[in-house]
Amino acid sequence: MPPDPRAVLTRPAPEPEVTVAYGEHPDQIADLRRPAGEGPPQPLLIVLHGGFWRVEYDRRHTGPLAAALAALGHPVAQLEYRRTGQPGGGWPGTLTDVLAGVSALPGLAAAALPGQVAPAPPILIGHSAGGHLALYAAARAPDAVGAVLALAPVADLAEAYRLDLDAGAVAALLGGGPADVPERYAEADPRALIPSTIRTVVMHGTLDQQVPIALSRAYVATAQQAGADMHLVELPECEHFGLIDPTSTVWPKITSALRSLNEDQ
Repeated sequence: MPPDPRAVLTRPAPEPEVTVAYGEHPDQIADLRRPAGEGPPQPLLIVLHGGFWRVEYDRRHTGPLAAALAALGHPVAQLEYRRTGQPGGGWPGTLTDVLAGVSALPGLAAAALPGQVAPAPPILIGHSAGGHLALYAAARAPDAVGAVLALAPVADLAEAYRLDLDAGAVAALLGGGPADVPERYAEADPRALIPSTIRTVVMHGTLDQQVPIALSRAYVATAQQAGADMHLVELPECEHFGLIDPTSTVWPKITSALRSLNEDQ
């Protein structure tokens, strides 16, 4: 029997060096990881976790991913945010938390990890719902973002609502469907925020059952037609969770895309 790809969600990872707060709520925090080695300072990588924006899923399941990125020599922040199913989560708290965290974390990380964070906008790495949040932050706060690596992102909220991904996850986030709260979709849906000015690489497995690759294909095609600096990497034989698993066969492609984005900073 092949290994369960979800095993990465509960795999132990080294503890972060420090946890910092970017707000007063207990979930307005981020775990920081020190880069390995003695290389020059690098831009901060901000990891935005998935879980369809629900409170049942938090930043800890990205521990293996974050630890592997730090081992490559990057300072890493695992951003937490308020989620649906808890006070303040959903509209608009989930979204405003991410914007606040992305804005504050480079300075907080530079203070907590002196000499190890380059004075450059951060690179956002978002998976699934976190991929949506990364694309959203890049579109809404472009001056605060250097580049985006979106892994199996929910890049089209209206279509995700129509497909009823994760049994109503988008409706729980925004408080209804596109016909109910159209202004919220106009504000939060990456498909409605094209074109973004931020260099973006979208990576998606062709076997993804949680977030269909068709969402990324349509989103990137529309963005490219609008002149955005965006590229889609399709990963044959990859499902949803291999993208955040450093032991997966696609991990070298993830690190290659990140290296390309970092070199362009």
